[in-house]
Amino acid sequence: MTGASSMVSGTRLRGRALRVAFLVAAAYCTLSNLSNLAPAVAEVPAAAAPGPPAEKGFMTKIVSAAAQGCTAATVAAILSAFTEPLVNRLLVKRMTFGQAFAEMTFAATATFFLTTFPTNMLKFPVFEVINMILSFTSMAGSIRGIVNGFLFCTIMLPVTNYRFRK
Repeated sequence: MTGASSMVSGTRLRGRALRVAFLVAAAYCTLSNLSNLAPAVAEVPAAAAPGPPAEKGFMTKIVSAAAQGCTAATVAAILSAFTEPLVNRLLVKRMTFGQAFAEMTFAATATFFLTTFPTNMLKFPVFEVINMILSFTSMAGSIRGIVNGFLFCTIMLPVTNYRFRK
């Protein structure tokens, strides 16, 4: 190999290694939080629990729902930062998977993350808060879902339009 071709080959290898490292890091972050999804079972001594547990208030549930939305937004932004540009290359540019994957760089993924993260941080918590607020109503579940979808889509339409223009 000549010096120039080995340099190009080394750059490709480094870029590929960065993509693989990014995917491994994203997978690790996602999978490491799966253990937190199962409810923790704590042993409470009988003397320490004199009565029934207090019911969580409205605001506590709303803030909790928003925090869950923020967590989901972070995970989704990491995944979307890589997958959306890849899918765009496959569907819009009509590339093969190998060509599209070879064109992906960490810099492009990081740049697109700066679009996905803020929009997801708006969209996911808003959805969870709307859902939690509607859970305090006496609407049937199917009607509540229709109202939730209508409100969410109406409120978040400008955010979605901004994201897909990028």
